[in-house]
Amino acid sequence: MIETRFDSFRLAEVFTISRGSRTEAKVLTAMVTRNGVTGRGECVPYARYGETMESVAEQIAGLPADISRLVLQTALPAGAARNAVDCALWDLEAKEAGKRVWELLDLPTPQPEITAFTLSLAEPDQMEASARKHAHRPLLKIKLGTPDDMPRLEAVRRGAPETPIIIDANEGWTADVYSELAPHLVRLGVKLVEQPMPAGQDEMLAEIERPLPVCADESCHDRASLPDLKGKYDVINIKLDKTGGLTEALELKREGLAQGYELMVGCMVGSSLAMAPATIVAQGAAFTDLDGPLLLAEDRNTPLTFDAAGVHAPAASLWG
Repeated sequence: MIETRFDSFRLAEVFTISRGSRTEAKVLTAMVTRNGVTGRGECVPYARYGETMESVAEQIAGLPADISRLVLQTALPAGAARNAVDCALWDLEAKEAGKRVWELLDLPTPQPEITAFTLSLAEPDQMEASARKHAHRPLLKIKLGTPDDMPRLEAVRRGAPETPIIIDANEGWTADVYSELAPHLVRLGVKLVEQPMPAGQDEMLAEIERPLPVCADESCHDRASLPDLKGKYDVINIKLDKTGGLTEALELKREGLAQGYELMVGCMVGSSLAMAPATIVAQGAAFTDLDGPLLLAEDRNTPLTFDAAGVHAPAASLWG
């Protein structure tokens, strides 16, 4: 039996990016039950990819109750619906075997990984205050992609003068804007820029100088995305809601490394259940951005542990 449920988690504060604001994380939980054992997975449907809670639930409802992970890979396209079911099936397999998922994969126990903490888009003085509040964190991520990006970035650097920074332009720039801003990004110690130009309109990245690493986010979903990234990007952002689950995420990681890309493992704004499988993928990644639970005012029972060492592997009672 495969069931779905809509869940909502209050955010600690309003979270804003260039596409809009939210006060809660709305997620879909998938539960696969067989022989009295239930596996769980979580996804965050994303309007940018034409997904809604209802459309994802409908996709899952069309699956046979006894579907296998192997068949699932072709039964649904890469995306949120497949992610929730794929991760639920991994959780189920682990429970049935009495092992952890990484043991099923013949991988070492995941170690803590330092994760970015995302600052919400706001006026420069507010972002400076937020950066000062979170300057103790090992890595800050800033959402940009507006006409006033430099004042915001300068403000964050004043608030957190020593903290490494990565930025996400959310497809908000042109090649000319990137070329103009890049020297300033380097000057301010930015380590990475995510998706400066819209997916499908990023050809110029292969033609212009890239003085700091550029990461493909919206341009990279699964292994089928890789051929179009060549020469344009230095890093790929692996998100399970894009790959369609842990199964494809691990394959994308393997193939991406083989093709010479550095890795970032990211997330949508979801609960610890959504981040748990990604902690496996994040092992050894150049950048980890699994801060969803840090943005919440409430979370799952047995949430992930975040401390000075980073984000830890999930407890078996949460997932896997």
